[in-house]
This record gives sequence, C-alpha cells and structure tokens, in this order.
Amino acid sequence: MKFVAKFIFWLIGWKIDPNPPEGIKKCVIAVGPHTSNWDFILGRLAFYQYGVKGRYLMKKELFWGPLGWFLKAIGGIPVDRSKKNNLTDTAVRYFEENESMYMVFSPEGTRSYNPNWKKGFYYVAQKANVPIYIAYIDFSTKTGGFHSLFWPTGDADADIQKIKDILKQYKGRFPELGID
Repeated sequence: MKFVAKFIFWLIGWKIDPNPPEGIKKCVIAVGPHTSNWDFILGRLAFYQYGVKGRYLMKKELFWGPLGWFLKAIGGIPVDRSKKNNLTDTAVRYFEENESMYMVFSPEGTRSYNPNWKKGFYYVAQKANVPIYIAYIDFSTKTGGFHSLFWPTGDADADIQKIKDILKQYKGRFPELGID
C-alpha cells in the first residue's frame, strides 16, 4: 500500500512530508484543519505511505455489513455516542491494551467552522500519558504530514491554543471553515 499511496499522491500532485513519527510507539494525533471529507482520504493515504496504522473513533452506526468490515480494516473503532459513556476512558484503554497506538482526532470535531475545539483528544493524551503529534493538511500547497510533537502540560486551554497557532498556518479545502 505504501507504493500505491505514493503513486496516488504523485498523480494528484500532492507531497507528503517524508518524516514519519520515528521512535514514538504511542501518541494521539491531532490533525487539522478539517474542512472536507477528502481530509480523511488523504490522511489515510499518508498513513499508508508512512507505514503507520492510525486508529479512529467512529460512530457505531457506520459499522454495518461490508462498510463495517472496511472501516475496521482501515483502523475504525466503533463507539456508541448515544449512551452516556466515557469515551476518554475507552480511548485510554486502547492505549493500555496495545503496544503501538496512533489514535487520530480532528479536534474541531466537524468539517464546519468551529472555534471551540473538542478537548477529548487532549484529555486522552494526558490520561494515557502519551504525546500529541500535530499533523497538518494544506490544500493551498498540496502538502501534508507530521508537524511536531507536543506534550500536554495540564493547561488544556493554553495547550490547545498553541496547537491551534501551529495549525492555523495551513489551509483546508474550504479555507473559510478552517482555524482562526
């Protein structure tokens, strides 16, 4: 799949930063800006190119029939959002149960403009005692990749603002929906 992903990126004119997350076995990946369904497709291809198996929390309603099998095969983890359950603890359990875990989050929580990010990704990283790898997608330059490693300090608001400050330099497919 690595060759296929590289070929597809070449075909569509995209370049993926060649530096994978080396030496990191477990991390939360905060990727942005998230303004289009294409973000997931491009991100998944980038992970194939890196040789990284990203895992994604997804609503359980999507996991039916062949689609469910496919989503699990590409790293989907079904979660029931209708019940009051602690998704943070569920995600942390995956970190505890696996030797290697790259759990991917879109902190915006939507493809629409949202200045108030979901904080779950941050609390998962903090509680699992893993770093946050900041990843980006930039449609204006047709580039994407891993930007930098970030360790939560315990000040969620300040840390999330730092992550936003890094990601706001990149433009989503629909820039008006991106990070400000």
